[in-house]
Amino acid sequence: MLTWLRVLSDWIWQDRLWFPAGLGWANLKDRDGQVFAKGSDLWVIFPIAVCFLIIRQIFERTVAVQLASLLRVREKPRVRAAPNTTLESYFCNASKFPSQSSVEELTKQSACSVRQVQRWFRRRRNQERPSQIKKFREACWRFTFYVLAFIAGLGALIDKPWFYDMEEMWNGFPTLPLLPSQYWYYMIELGFYISLLFSVATDVKRKDFKEQIVHHVATILLISFSWLVNYIRAGTLIMLVHDASDYLLESAKMFNYAGWRKTCNYIFILFAAVFILTRLVILPFWIIHTTWVYPLTLYPPFFGFYFFNGLLFVLQCLHIFWAGLILRMAIKFLPGNVCIPKPNHYRVVSWTEIEPRVRLISKLNGEFPLNVLCSVG
Repeated sequence: MLTWLRVLSDWIWQDRLWFPAGLGWANLKDRDGQVFAKGSDLWVIFPIAVCFLIIRQIFERTVAVQLASLLRVREKPRVRAAPNTTLESYFCNASKFPSQSSVEELTKQSACSVRQVQRWFRRRRNQERPSQIKKFREACWRFTFYVLAFIAGLGALIDKPWFYDMEEMWNGFPTLPLLPSQYWYYMIELGFYISLLFSVATDVKRKDFKEQIVHHVATILLISFSWLVNYIRAGTLIMLVHDASDYLLESAKMFNYAGWRKTCNYIFILFAAVFILTRLVILPFWIIHTTWVYPLTLYPPFFGFYFFNGLLFVLQCLHIFWAGLILRMAIKFLPGNVCIPKPNHYRVVSWTEIEPRVRLISKLNGEFPLNVLCSVG
């Protein structure tokens, strides 16, 4: 068994798959005082991830709670659904949103009216919604990390030639010496994303949960692979681009939980602009262009070249998906586009009328101002 594993490992990590012709792992051995990235370095990300999980628990219970109190984050009282075995069984095993025919059937089984069944399911769904304080604490933690990571990444790259001329990413590849700032930037970013995967079971489950998992896994694979084959200069630029907008999104969530609607709206519009600029302009037209087109002028294509760019394209597809949702949200939050209800001019609407708009806003985690849902008669 060990022999087969050794043979498989040798085949997977053969030079011709991951490096241009004539180059290989031998070129990445330390020499003449120069240190290069090694696969064994990545083991450190697991203790770093554990440290992040511990620090997060302390941070959320101290700093985040104090900040929530300072910003007057309040939890609205919720009316609990009355105990009902029939309805509870349907809620847990069938659907949280029963159809009209199911509601009528449940009225017969539970001896309740249609209105009582609908009210019960509405209250029962509200019971499972995470608290405002919990969502604020999570957003506060991510905001703190992203803003510090962006500042640190900018400090590590601002004086590097490849920050201004991206073709410098390939100058001397693959024998690019490892800098201490690059080492810690990589390990901390990887450790943080690993910690997010560890905590996904206890975090608030978002509407884009599956997309987030794909994003985290693709990001971890991309960062790890770029470390192994010394695409470190490209990797640091990609991480910086991602960190540039994430802290704005988390700060918008924090202000929304605190009830600062206008501040949240303006920050979200700023976030949308930065997101579009960094992930739909700079990333594809500068960074991906340099990783996809420029290397072909230096080397013939090889498997590692396609693998690295394939992961980038997966991330780019996710960015396009999110950008569509973000733009639709941002347009609604622009000044003059928010619907303000007039006193005493409300009309009763059904769930089927407002559901499409609710689900649209929920696509971005259901955490932004809902005043665009006003229905004026």
